[in-house]
Amino acid sequence: MVQSRSSAAVRMVLTPMQIPEAIPVSTLTFETIDVAGTNLLLHPGEPSEMIVQVQNLEKRPLRVSVRVEGDFPREWCQIGTEGREIAPDSKMDAVLYFQIPETFFEEQQAIIPGRTDKLVLNYRCIVSVYIDQEIIQEEDFGLYIRPHSNYMQFLPILYREVDYISRFMKIFEEAFQPAIDSFNVMWANLDPLTAPRALLPFLAHWVAWPVDSIWNLNQQRRLIRRAVELYRWRGTRKGLRLYLHLYTGLPLDDHLPNEADKHISITEPFGQSFVLGEANLGTAVLAGGRPFHFLVRLRPDRPNSIHEELVRRIIEQEKPAYCTYELSIENATI
Repeated sequence: MVQSRSSAAVRMVLTPMQIPEAIPVSTLTFETIDVAGTNLLLHPGEPSEMIVQVQNLEKRPLRVSVRVEGDFPREWCQIGTEGREIAPDSKMDAVLYFQIPETFFEEQQAIIPGRTDKLVLNYRCIVSVYIDQEIIQEEDFGLYIRPHSNYMQFLPILYREVDYISRFMKIFEEAFQPAIDSFNVMWANLDPLTAPRALLPFLAHWVAWPVDSIWNLNQQRRLIRRAVELYRWRGTRKGLRLYLHLYTGLPLDDHLPNEADKHISITEPFGQSFVLGEANLGTAVLAGGRPFHFLVRLRPDRPNSIHEELVRRIIEQEKPAYCTYELSIENATI
């Protein structure tokens, strides 16, 4: 709602940036407020503005100032202007910045047991235009403090026009919204990567994964999240590479066709078998190499960043019982 009033010297127009949907007319527990005129809605912790436009109606420049008074705390309002002087037939905009504390309702003295104070939600504000310390124009408007409610959008428009209903619905919102918010983020509590630390043992029990103090928190999260996949590929090259990847953080390098070029290389020492006409005595190997034997080579980017005993423990756990292996950990050149 825009309100305009003019005198012989200036014209003042008030434009609220946030208008209340419902205005109390008369209640038993709240002040009776005149609903005529301009009104501004305030939510705790959220800024709101009132635009004051002053037009010079005279044929000479005017030096004006804008002041704000009312029954509200002065720290709630700040004034921003484009200047002090208005040219003939020109306009100047002043902005009234309102912001009330986010804990407005919690800090009210009226909610203290035994107090008889009323909970004040409606205030009056007077905007005055001064020329040479003399009031030329003044206008008042209402400040309505209401909690921000999302539940009103589910009601028909007819009910949104009643101020009491909006405040009554806020009671149910405060009671039920925490449970709804918890339900909306339940997925995060069931994902080991985002779950609270206290829930990790519970999630590990779901997938029968032993929680060991040798793993840091991030490693535990990754291992619990992919435990079922590790079970599925246990005893295979893919499963061992995945386990070492989750522990060391080294890339899997699935895009590299040559196994020896990968950061986690798992190879079998098969060479050329005994071939008549090509084999030389002393160099030929029957069957091409040791059976059930493989080589594990790790290439970390930082030296001494991998615990060798822990890597051996992983290999012993994941490899078939009849297999043997050799481990080689290389350090990157600095």
